[in-house]
Amino acid sequence: MNATEKRKELYGMLGDLPDRNLPVTVKTVAVEPRDGYVLEKLVLDVCAGTADNPDGERIPAYFAKPQGEGPFPAILFSHSHGGFYQVGKDELLSPAPYMYRVPYAEALTRQGYAVLAIDAWCFGERSGRPEQDTFKEMLWRGQVLFGKMIYDSLKALDYLCAREDVMADRIGALGMSMGSTMSWWLTALDERIKVCADICCMTDYDALIADHGIGRHGFYYYVPGLLKRFTSPEINALIAPRARLATIGKYDGLTPQDGVDRIEAYVSDVYRQLNAPEGSFRVLRYPVGHRETAEMRQDILDFLAEHL
Repeated sequence: MNATEKRKELYGMLGDLPDRNLPVTVKTVAVEPRDGYVLEKLVLDVCAGTADNPDGERIPAYFAKPQGEGPFPAILFSHSHGGFYQVGKDELLSPAPYMYRVPYAEALTRQGYAVLAIDAWCFGERSGRPEQDTFKEMLWRGQVLFGKMIYDSLKALDYLCAREDVMADRIGALGMSMGSTMSWWLTALDERIKVCADICCMTDYDALIADHGIGRHGFYYYVPGLLKRFTSPEINALIAPRARLATIGKYDGLTPQDGVDRIEAYVSDVYRQLNAPEGSFRVLRYPVGHRETAEMRQDILDFLAEHL
């Protein structure tokens, strides 16, 4: 099975999802000049007219860009979980307690990138209903919460690629924790993403089970039947030969280190087989737990500058 077939199979495990080709309509709620960048508050409307959702699915979003006309290289930023259901995309503007203190909206636009962030299901302006209730009802209906999150992010990517002020051939994915998992899954599934930089969650599922760590992740994390057909290393390998940086806290209970070693060995071999440029795949470890440090942030920005 080639990589294209594997991507199709992996996507097929994400439950009943709307047509990938449905259009995205956008409403601009506000445009605000910020210190060094411009912030657009948006609502993306997807899935309108489908039988299961005739009124569409409205996804609140932020789009930040440097001052000027562009076009700009762009980042699809996926927010973390942390139990902060009221936060969601606001993490782009105000970092979670376990993230470096400079907001990514500021850090990325300062480096010349535009950045898009959306509220995932159950978060931000889409919060209010418990994650576990949403997860369980979706299972009854043949849906998968993580699949619905992936779908929304792919539609956000569609929108990002269509903007005239964005370089569609220079798009990266970035996020921490839940956002990390979302970033490497999205990059594995969609080749339009050229660079992936993920923070503190390149987790090997089998290692997590062996470490009795299943309860450390939220309900969204679990895809029915996944391990019957894919391992974490196999999913991560679908990113090759594109640029990928995984930053890891050595003492992070969400990411057992023997699993990180397993993924790194397997994926490194795939990059070698594909004759990827030296340094295209990097795993950097830091003496911390589930946290983004100043050093980690600088390594991420340097990697994006090198590859995007």
